[in-house]
Amino acid sequence: MKGSSSSHLASYETLVHAVAGVVVSCEGSVTATTTFFPLDTARIRLQVDEKRKSSSTPVILAEIVKEEGLSALYRGWFPVISSVCCSNFVYFYTFNSLKSMLVKGNARATPGKDLLMGCIAGATNVFLTTPMWVVNTRLKLQGAKFRKEDIHKTEYKGILDAFQQIITNEGVGTLWNGILPSLILVCNPGIQFMFYEGLKRKAGKAGRRIPSWEIFMIGAIAKAIATTMTYPLQIVQAILRFEPNKRTSQSTFQESAHKVISLISERLKKGGFPGLYKGLEAKLLQTVCTAALMFLVYERIAGITFKIMGLSKMAKR
Repeated sequence: MKGSSSSHLASYETLVHAVAGVVVSCEGSVTATTTFFPLDTARIRLQVDEKRKSSSTPVILAEIVKEEGLSALYRGWFPVISSVCCSNFVYFYTFNSLKSMLVKGNARATPGKDLLMGCIAGATNVFLTTPMWVVNTRLKLQGAKFRKEDIHKTEYKGILDAFQQIITNEGVGTLWNGILPSLILVCNPGIQFMFYEGLKRKAGKAGRRIPSWEIFMIGAIAKAIATTMTYPLQIVQAILRFEPNKRTSQSTFQESAHKVISLISERLKKGGFPGLYKGLEAKLLQTVCTAALMFLVYERIAGITFKIMGLSKMAKR
């Protein structure tokens, strides 16, 4: 009975964390993503359009507004928000399910376990949500004025129409374009959570209550480290998601790997090492601020939810 009660409690706590993650995406992340969305617009333009000069973020934003109007900064906002909600639920639920299994009883959380749980949760998230992110990328760049003339143009009427056109014209496999770099990039949230949990454990030693500003800083530092380490693959990921499928490419793992390597080599030849980090400024500003706010709100919502449901008292019994 005790084991059953403990198992029920673990699954209940896991659901609470997952729900907290979704609430964060619908409250904290929606606000943060909307606020910093223009930064993500600038980032993806620099990643995909190699002929656009890597100017400072304010200059890029000013160019977009001048050429396409203010609304262009928020193009593709709704599909992104929808995907963020789904991704947060999948990731938080998987991560905390693993945590309830691997860190129980006398077992202690370690950076290695945090990294493993983060990577598994990330891989699960990639397989389930990649189609949504492929569509998001296409819609976000639709109507953009590129410097590179041979970039293909799209005419999607919305999310469902984008799915239909991609499946009809390019094949259902196109919805998983860029999945190889995406799978490699599961180490991004893994690294992020490893540093976040590690720094949080140090800050909360001896039962010390961590203030909100410190949680914000821990989240920002963790995301900045993860983003910088994995940014070149994020460029490749964006390019593959946006490119139309030629049906003969990426049909095997070997061809996918070759495509990733060739894109990185091409960037190195044309832009040198800085070419692999084109748009990093905007990406860091956007992701660090968003992630820090997300973690801040997540911790507070999870804490409040646990108090309301009385789980803190149940866990001590």
